[in-house]
Amino acid sequence: MLKVVRDPLAALSQISATETRTTMHLEDTLYPLLRLYEAAPQPVKTLAGRAYRAIPNSIRQGAAYERFRREATESESWDAVTTRRYQIASIRESLLAAQRAPFYAKRFEEAAEKAGSFESLEQLAAYPMLTKQDIILNRDQMVSGDASQRLAMTTGGSSGVPVSFFLHKGISRPKEQAYLEATWSRAGYRPGDRVAVIRGGVTSSRVDGRISTFDATRNWLVLSSYHLTPQRLPEYVAELNRFRPQHLHAYPSAALMLMQMGVRLHFKLTALLCGSEKLSKETQRQLEDHFEAPVMHWYGHSERAVLAAQRSGSSVLHFWPAYGFVEFGEPDSDGNREIIATSFHNHVMPLIRYRTGDLWSADGHVIGRDYEFLISRTGRRISLTAMNMHDDLFDGLQAVQFHQQQPGEVECYLQTTPSWSRDRETIIHAGLKRKLGDDFTLTLRVVDDIEKTSAGKHRWLVTTLKP
Repeated sequence: MLKVVRDPLAALSQISATETRTTMHLEDTLYPLLRLYEAAPQPVKTLAGRAYRAIPNSIRQGAAYERFRREATESESWDAVTTRRYQIASIRESLLAAQRAPFYAKRFEEAAEKAGSFESLEQLAAYPMLTKQDIILNRDQMVSGDASQRLAMTTGGSSGVPVSFFLHKGISRPKEQAYLEATWSRAGYRPGDRVAVIRGGVTSSRVDGRISTFDATRNWLVLSSYHLTPQRLPEYVAELNRFRPQHLHAYPSAALMLMQMGVRLHFKLTALLCGSEKLSKETQRQLEDHFEAPVMHWYGHSERAVLAAQRSGSSVLHFWPAYGFVEFGEPDSDGNREIIATSFHNHVMPLIRYRTGDLWSADGHVIGRDYEFLISRTGRRISLTAMNMHDDLFDGLQAVQFHQQQPGEVECYLQTTPSWSRDRETIIHAGLKRKLGDDFTLTLRVVDDIEKTSAGKHRWLVTTLKP
């Protein structure tokens, strides 16, 4: 049988043609209602979720999802010439889209660069780099196209510097889903598999509240990241053994806590899916030995500019060549280099040579912070990763930093921007308390500047407590 080989540039032109009109998939349409769904009683969520899952995938995910799914699979076998052609064409389209935005148009003119003449990857170095501060101060001048195609997002990441940006409706999120599924498939995942999730989902703000909820839209059991204590461990074990997930999708720190508390399951996991935090080779080996299942680790970010993942049998991360373009900054004293990303396919707000602030090691790993925790009065450990906000809670802030000297007592320092309004303090307090729970006392403090390290890096947490 002859194998049909698609031209990746033809696929790219299909995606581009789709982007020229208002592209939508049902998940993006319903995204503004996510909070209402999460707050609904479990019977309502189960009924609504099952009805949603009954809708054909082509409608739920949209047309772009299937194209990106094929592209992810096929790109793994591209040769260097094919990869380079695709990346040049994708960067050119991102540059052309960026050039329509006032912020980029001025920058490109100052650099004497014209997007339409981009013909080699080496030319990208002539374009100026983009910082988080650039986005914070100029976001609305960085967008182009129809406002109806924009999906607003915010991330604080592990840096504590809130960045608000726009994704491309019907493109960015289905693309991310397609590539994540392709990543997870390397460890045996298949769409529709049962998954248990421990990744910052709030099941209750009470210290004695419920530890789980069922997301019927995905067939996922969502377990609390905030109630992992030895006293409540039997509840987690019981829930996992009842649901019998094929995969555990968890922050590495959450999986490590389960391992350290000696969790033993009555069934065999197919894989552990671990992202959003660093994962050392030694920790990965320990998790695989304890749970008797492979770990799939990946690196990405909310801005969705680049994505890297392990391959089967290797702990090294490899960047997906058709997801986005990656460059690396100059090495520091330890040989680590900053990841610099140029996004593909997001034509409402392209990121051109974006300085992520993340560091890449010489042996193919992302250098992350040590696992950081806030400690409650009752001894709960709250991962700082779980305190990241993907909504507009931190809008109007330049930086956020947590301080803790006593269990259960937390101060949150807020460095504001000119758009800040004092009435947002009540909203921020309520949003953070929802995640922290009722065994914390939270104080907000507006400051002129936030403490950094001697190297000028922002600190997400300042604490005297040992986790």
